[in-house]
This record gives sequence, structure tokens and C-alpha cells, in this order.
Amino acid sequence: MSRRRAVLEVAGLLAGFALFAWLHSLIGRDHLTATANAATLQSIERTLHLDIVLPANRWLAGHVRLAHAAAWFYRAYYLAIAGTLIWVGLRDVAVYRRVRRAMVAMMVLVLPFYWAVPMSPPRFALPGTVDIVALHGIFGHASRDGGWTAMPSMHVGWSLWCAYAVWTALRPTHPRAALLAWIFPLLMVAVVIATANHYVLDIAGSVLLVGAAVGLTALLPRPGSPSPPTSGPGANRTNLASPPG
Repeated sequence: MSRRRAVLEVAGLLAGFALFAWLHSLIGRDHLTATANAATLQSIERTLHLDIVLPANRWLAGHVRLAHAAAWFYRAYYLAIAGTLIWVGLRDVAVYRRVRRAMVAMMVLVLPFYWAVPMSPPRFALPGTVDIVALHGIFGHASRDGGWTAMPSMHVGWSLWCAYAVWTALRPTHPRAALLAWIFPLLMVAVVIATANHYVLDIAGSVLLVGAAVGLTALLPRPGSPSPPTSGPGANRTNLASPPG
């Protein structure tokens, strides 16, 4: 990739993330509906015996050093996204273009769902939880300033995307090492639950989101793949001058 192309690529990604963040900030503001949806989700999780957020949150709140680490890990996923993009882009341009398509598809697919189904996170809607990221995080009480778009969890979604990108890049040459990439989203799942930022079903929604984005982009022609031959006059004409076979 040329330097000019790289500059345009970075500018396009920054503009795309800025647009996504702006649109994200405009939706999910219906607090009453978000709280009602959270109550419904809590009821479903109790029925399915998946209501593990409160005990996990109380356990983490009682271990201050782990709580600090969890809060920092929760915030640092931006660095993981940037690092993954840079590493994959330098390693394999074709893989980079493929996983970038999946990233864009994720952002396009999730916004309508956030608009249609606002969801209050456990730290707002589940009595007895401790907002660990607000208490121990680098930005202090910033986590209390918004966030009624908990379903699906984009923290888990982005960490799954990072793992998918690294796994795709490493799998052909280092299949065993490629599997280690999936440790990152597993850790993120534990963090978002224990910090009371997401429910278990939010995580299930993230898996569906990433699966849909990857599946959608798989239907498109791979970047750099040859175009199918175009039909036209003489396209199916046999070259009589050439010997058979």
C-alpha cells in the first residue's frame, strides 16, 4: 500500500469512526424505554438462570486491584482496535481489506438496533450493582454520563472483531497461535459482566452481530479477486485457429 493510499485509508477510517460515534450519541436517549427493556431482559435472564451480573459485580467490587485492572482493560479496547488495524494492514493487505469490510458492516448493522431497542446497562438498571469503571477508571465518573445502548455490547463486539482479524491473518501460517487471539474477547466478556456494564444476553447479541457482519462481507467478492469475465460479442466464440484441448 502506497503512502498516499495509507493516508487516505487512515483519514477514511477516522471519518467513519467519527460518524459512527456521532450517530451513536444521537440514539438511545429514551431512558424510560431503556429501563423497561432492561427490566424485561433481567426477567428473561432470571428465567434462563443467566442472572450472574450482580454476584460477579459484588465479587469484583471486593477485590480492589482486580477492579482497577478491569476498569483499565474496559477502557483500553480502543488501543486494541487501532493496534489490530495497523498490524493486519502491515502484515496482509488483502486480509486487512476483508476485516475492514466486516468492521464497517458491524457499525452499519448495530445502529438501527440501538435506535429500535434502547437498553439500560446493569450499572443503571440493576439495584445493588457498583459502577466499577466510574469508581476505578481513568476517566473517573465518565461512565455515568450516558449509555442506554447496552444491547449488543460493542466492547465485546469490537474485541471479537479484533480476534477475528488476528485469527484470519495468522491462521494460514500459524494456526495454533491464531487461536490465542480469542482470549481477548473472553477476557472482555468477563470484564463487562463483572463491571456491570452488560448482561449475558448483550454478549449473545454481540456474537450475532459479528457473525452477521462477517457473513455479509463473505458474500461480497474478496478484495483483489479477479472479476468474472464479461459477456459480449465474441465472448463465447471458439477460436478455430487453436488446436482442441
